[in-house]
Amino acid sequence: MEAASVRGPQDETAGTTAAVAPPATANPAPLGLAAFALTTFVLSMFNAGLVSDKGLPVVFGLTLAYGGLAQFMAGMWEFRTGNTFGATAFTSYGAFWISYWLLVHFYLVKIPGPDAGHAVGLYLIAWGIFTTYMFVASLRTTAAVALVFLLLAATFIILGIGEAGGTSGIVKLGGWVGLATALVAWYASFAEVTNFTWGKTVFPTVPLRRDEV
Repeated sequence: MEAASVRGPQDETAGTTAAVAPPATANPAPLGLAAFALTTFVLSMFNAGLVSDKGLPVVFGLTLAYGGLAQFMAGMWEFRTGNTFGATAFTSYGAFWISYWLLVHFYLVKIPGPDAGHAVGLYLIAWGIFTTYMFVASLRTTAAVALVFLLLAATFIILGIGEAGGTSGIVKLGGWVGLATALVAWYASFAEVTNFTWGKTVFPTVPLRRDEV
């Protein structure tokens, strides 16, 4: 949408300097949510045992390029929009996927076999703690986003417990919850993009923010 009136840096008649409006910034949230959703979906397919773990390397390109870099960049763009919550979330989870790629490729082999499960469990549960307090913050965003954080916190904690205890059944449960998380995140991204392009609310995300009184 164009501004009602546009002037150059100097108005010759008034002799004053006119303010120049900053360029519009697109909403980076749909990108961040889509990157998170797709990467989580593919990894969760393996965790849930729905796909042979022999194909697990297909996840690593996603963790680095899409879930990692693209989501991290979405977080940086959220800083520009002034969205502290989005900046914290997307930057953090982008860094999570990058750290996961680094862990698998460079550092996990350095952990003795009996301790690897405990270490990975700690890693995942720590992310679960972070996600839990982000869930609290998300309760002032939308119901769709809050549900993503609720399911993601459960995913991290369940997977962490499964990895720490070496219990494949619990890991598979975490995979199923991860699939649910990915689907809700995909919906949130889909709704944001569609509502923007259609110029109206086609798919609701149910805002939770209330006006201060």
